[in-house]
Amino acid sequence: MDKIAVLIPCYNEEKTIAKVVADAKAALPEAVVYVYDNNSKDRTVELAKKAGAIVRYEYMQGKGNVIRRMFREIDAHCYIMVDGDDTYPMEYAGEMVDKVLHHNADMVVGDRLSTTYFTENKRPFHNFGNSLVRGSINLLFKSEIKDIMTGYRAFSYQFVKTFPVMSKGFEIETEMTIHAVNNNMQVENVLVDYRDRPEGSESKLNTYSDGIKVLLTIARLFREYKPLPFFGIVSLLLMLLAAIFFIPVFMEFVKTGLVMKFPTLIVCGFVVLAAIQSFFSGLILNNIVQRDRKNFEMDLNRVYSEFVSKNNR
Repeated sequence: MDKIAVLIPCYNEEKTIAKVVADAKAALPEAVVYVYDNNSKDRTVELAKKAGAIVRYEYMQGKGNVIRRMFREIDAHCYIMVDGDDTYPMEYAGEMVDKVLHHNADMVVGDRLSTTYFTENKRPFHNFGNSLVRGSINLLFKSEIKDIMTGYRAFSYQFVKTFPVMSKGFEIETEMTIHAVNNNMQVENVLVDYRDRPEGSESKLNTYSDGIKVLLTIARLFREYKPLPFFGIVSLLLMLLAAIFFIPVFMEFVKTGLVMKFPTLIVCGFVVLAAIQSFFSGLILNNIVQRDRKNFEMDLNRVYSEFVSKNNR
């Protein structure tokens, strides 16, 4: 088992990968540096090997698929994950590792948004999207995460081995954050500087399509992790809709004693039934989620015992 594993997911990063590997080795001399190539068509693999990294492969395209492979294959006391585009200075890695190894952090977030991100990043919709995602998650999950979409993170063994990777692409960072917050895992923030990609290096993130995927992921995970609030909101909206259409029918009935819009009244009745059904669905699913939380705590205990056993070999 490695003490520290540096995990670098890569796709066509020949302009920067050698520097990222060299910086990781300089910042964390005791670490083992792994580069996971995701079907690069340039010299990424060749340059990573020359720089001293251990190169492994994930042939299913997508960052989420790469992270699933990395988390499955690597055993370490502490994991540092960083992008291969040289946008994150590695000198902050030591502080992030220290929070995992000596302060019991399960995930450490490299916070770009509180430092240089908004001045360095030249894509305004990226800035807006990061702020929107951060605000949405902190509101819905009552958290205080400073940077949701950062690719610079540190993890404990327990986090890595209990995190169910469901996303295939860039929405994986959102999934990691919500998983940690919802399961009451210790999350720390470390301020890190951000520098934009060097000239000639292109981002693989599509502002619009990937942004929509991230927002849909937030909605999906809110429904899965917080079913009572989610279906409670749906129920409330349905009740309001029914009330809006029922009130004119009722007022007309009060004045004339007749129901002139009987089909509207019937539809309102069905909408109210749907609202009630939605509320009780939330109650049932909430009980299932509470049971799953208990099972997760048992899984954490099992993984910790596994960690101690491997460490003592």
